[in-house]
Formats: sequence, structure tokens, C-alpha cells
Amino acid sequence: MVQDAGLDFTPAGGAAPAGRRVLAHGLTETKLLVRNGEQLLLALIIPVAILVAARFIGTRLLGDQLPASVLALAVWSSAFTSIAIATGFERRYGVLERLATTPLGRSGLLTGKAMAVVIIVLGQLVILTVVALLLGWHPAFTAPTVLLAVAAVVIAIIAFVAFALLLAGRLRAEATLALANVIYVILLVGGGLVIPAERFPGALAVVVRLLPTGALGEELRAAAAGTATGWPLLVLAIWAAVFILLARKAFRWVP
Repeated sequence: MVQDAGLDFTPAGGAAPAGRRVLAHGLTETKLLVRNGEQLLLALIIPVAILVAARFIGTRLLGDQLPASVLALAVWSSAFTSIAIATGFERRYGVLERLATTPLGRSGLLTGKAMAVVIIVLGQLVILTVVALLLGWHPAFTAPTVLLAVAAVVIAIIAFVAFALLLAGRLRAEATLALANVIYVILLVGGGLVIPAERFPGALAVVVRLLPTGALGEELRAAAAGTATGWPLLVLAIWAAVFILLARKAFRWVP
């Protein structure tokens, strides 16, 4: 006769610890973004194509720090365009509404998205830097300028993700898709990402420098040239604060 050993097989359901939930969601978001063909186009194919094309057309218009400009473009592509489009359709199909009611919660959901962006951007920067070095790039980074560049990338990610959530949380998915792509192209060409602000005439150059994309481009180009400049961080911080405030007020979880 088998005696009761005090074992309790009663189900004990419960949520995983908060950190584990956010990490799991962040990795899932990363996998979904990486598998997206449009994400791959924006994250790697276009930036690498610009680097390779520069070998044939020269860098007279784009400046001597083209690889640094391409790194800024990579941050813009992943932190804004991809997040805006993906979030817009998740909101349309009720994914956000359902996930927000799980133990993950709204804050965990947004934190996981931010984690995915950081992982993807880090991978982009590593790959694009290696490609640029193989193509002959010789940056003059110093310890202070590396810290400034890292700070600029982090603040830019916050600003761009908040901007993406502002659009995706207020507009219909189709409108978000169209508008995000239009904004992406406009700022790619005229936002100081690839073409430095100094290449624009007069007052327009000042306007470009005060854009979040322009500030990021200026900071990364200056850092790669070994020049320590901090004003772009202030510009990015102001834009980040504005976008966060607007996103918090305008974002709607339900379609």
C-alpha cells in the first residue's frame, strides 16, 4: 500500500516574474521584426546599398563621413518606420488591446518593443560598421566622442519610438503605413541623415540641424571625425520629451 508522501499536484497557475515576461516579449518582438521583409530592406539592404554605391559615385555631395550618416539612417529606419507600421497593424487587429490585458501589461508591452528596437539597432550598427570598415572607412573616434555617439543613439531611439507610437496610436493602420513611409523618405533625403546639414542653403541648414534626424546625423558624423559636440543631444532630448508627451496623450490602445 502506497502511503501519501505529502505531495501536492494541485495546479498553481500564475504569471512569470515581470523581468522574464518583458524579456520574452522583447525577444518575440525582435523575431517578428527580423522576419519582416520590409524591416530587412530598411535595416540593412538600403544602408548597405548606399555604402556600396558611394564607392562608385563618390562622397562629394554626401560628405566624407558617409558611413556615420548611414549609421544614423539605420537608427531612424528601425526605431521609427518599422515600429510605426508594425504597431499600427497590431492595434488594428486588436493585438495591443489583448496583450495589454495580460500580466505583461501596457508598460511591459512597450518596454518589450523598446528592447526589440535596441537589439535590432545594435545588430545593425555592428554589421554596417564592419561593412564600412571593409569598404575603407577610417573613423577617428575617441573615448569622449564614442560616449556622445552612444548617448545620441539612445536618446534618438526614445524620440523615434515615441514618434512612431504617436502616429500608430492615433491613425488608422493604412494611414500610418502611408504616412510613415512618406516621412521616412522625406527625412532620408532632406532630414540631415544622409546629406549633411551643411550641404543645404542658408536658413534651411539651421532647420535641418534642429530636426531630430539632423541632430542625430550631426552628432554621429562629428563623433566619427573625433570632434566632441554636445548640442545635438539637447535637440534630441527636447524632441524626445515632446514626442513622449504627445504619445502619452494621443495613443489609443483600441482601434
